[in-house]
Amino acid sequence: MKSNLYSIVRKTAVPASLMLAFQIMTVAPVAAEEAVAADPKHYTVEFENDQIRVLRIKYGPREKSVMHEHPANVAVFLTDVSGKFTMPDGTTADAVMKAGSVQWDAGGKHLPENVSDKPFELILVELKGSHAPAD
Repeated sequence: MKSNLYSIVRKTAVPASLMLAFQIMTVAPVAAEEAVAADPKHYTVEFENDQIRVLRIKYGPREKSVMHEHPANVAVFLTDVSGKFTMPDGTTADAVMKAGSVQWDAGGKHLPENVSDKPFELILVELKGSHAPAD
């Protein structure tokens, strides 16, 4: 009787625990590191204090990053950019910017990619602490 009960528990407990694990995996948010830790090849810290962190971002032709995140920020584009962002839910957004343009972003998670045959470079000023949403 004892070994029969053990056999029944083993047959039902393992599949039940696997089902629970799969349910948790599909609900769990996509983890994303901050940019420099996640992708030091493309992101370098130029300056940092208790209010801001200034990053230099450089991508070669057709280079792709990994999923990472930024706080609220201001980007200054040093070259033309033709890129694509993949969001944690799998949706994508094209990004085309001209050299000299400036853009505010409220921050978030993304996976950037240079879709051009030319390199691009920008300066990103990340804001620390709480900040108002973009207008």
